[in-house]
Amino acid sequence: MKFSDLNLKPQILKALTDMGYQDLTPIQEKTFSPILNGRDLLARAETGSGKTAACGIPLVQMIDPSLNAIQALILVPTRELALQYVEEINKISRLAEVVPFAVFGGFSMEVQKAKLSDSVHILVATPGRLIDFLYNTTSIDLSCVRTLVLDEADEMLKMGFIEDIDFIMSCLIHEHQTLFFAATMPEEIDRLIRTYLKEPVRVELNKEQVAPQSLVHHFQYTGQRDRLNALIEYLKKEEISQAIIFCNSRHHGKKLIRKLEGEFKSIEYIHGGLEQSRRTSIFERFRRNEITFMVATDIAGRGLDFSHVSHVINYDYPCGLESYINRTGRTGRMGRSGIAMTFVTDQELGDLKSLFKMNRIDPMWHGNIPDLQNISRRKGRGNGKYPFKKHPRKATSNVTPTVQRSDFTKGDEWQRPLMKSA
Repeated sequence: MKFSDLNLKPQILKALTDMGYQDLTPIQEKTFSPILNGRDLLARAETGSGKTAACGIPLVQMIDPSLNAIQALILVPTRELALQYVEEINKISRLAEVVPFAVFGGFSMEVQKAKLSDSVHILVATPGRLIDFLYNTTSIDLSCVRTLVLDEADEMLKMGFIEDIDFIMSCLIHEHQTLFFAATMPEEIDRLIRTYLKEPVRVELNKEQVAPQSLVHHFQYTGQRDRLNALIEYLKKEEISQAIIFCNSRHHGKKLIRKLEGEFKSIEYIHGGLEQSRRTSIFERFRRNEITFMVATDIAGRGLDFSHVSHVINYDYPCGLESYINRTGRTGRMGRSGIAMTFVTDQELGDLKSLFKMNRIDPMWHGNIPDLQNISRRKGRGNGKYPFKKHPRKATSNVTPTVQRSDFTKGDEWQRPLMKSA
């Protein structure tokens, strides 16, 4: 289905055309009608599937720009996602006179209060900052809100926002539409659904394949001491437009950026300890493709859309399936191709085997392929002794290296040339 087939305002259609939007994604096809018809909605879809637009376009369509009031409230877990929402809705609504605005922590409340005195139709907020406004000011009036959106609802629960959400919901005592969007649906969401959603339309796509299908999963089995050199070699030989390199902690990221700054010029480091203005600046420069490599903690692994990212690299192995999905979902978005590269050491092979089984990943290996059939998985990590299949080294250095693909459940293997470096 195309956007031109929908009965949208001409101003919105023109904006979508200018943005290069033509065809609806599956999540957009299934959610547009229920949203526009005022139904409550519970939607689960793969990361990168177009959930932001699936929410933003119908909201702009339903807003009455002549009414100077907040008519839609969008709750998100992070400042960065709030800013991304506003940026996306601004593009959609630029000709429709619909005004979005975001409030979040780490930024002056006085400045945000001044903006709220002007016309705001769609308010995007992190739960904590919204409650600050509701408790301490009269700047935010929710009495005209007709649609409430919880995006990344699963992440908000994980971050401990459940009581904040309950309080905010209690402030919306009038009739309104409630929309839940999430990449995963943990059991904790059930209570919220039963309490706050009325006969919701349920949309669930790719239940068994939550990672983007346009994403190719690469892996390299390496030792801890060899991992840095393996990363540098990989970054130099790959055709990379932009890459996000994930570490599990600020400390690891700090050590890594010091090593990589000597090898690459266009590189930055983003983490939760930076001031908000600095974080925002780095993200915006990255979006404008002014930065090639961004070393990051998991602050960049949830919900953010960077259109130029060709590679996501897990330098540190992710802490769990959800983290892997969220990180690798920063590429291969909206049907675009992407590569996720993960470095794996001995202690992570047990978790890797579980990842393959749970998420139906078809791995492509660089170098040696570990024998995952003979791994006994212990809680948290593998057992530390893992045989692997050795492949003969090439006799000459000018031979094109290969990527090997294996299915550990079947034991078959095949090879194809690596992408040549630029």
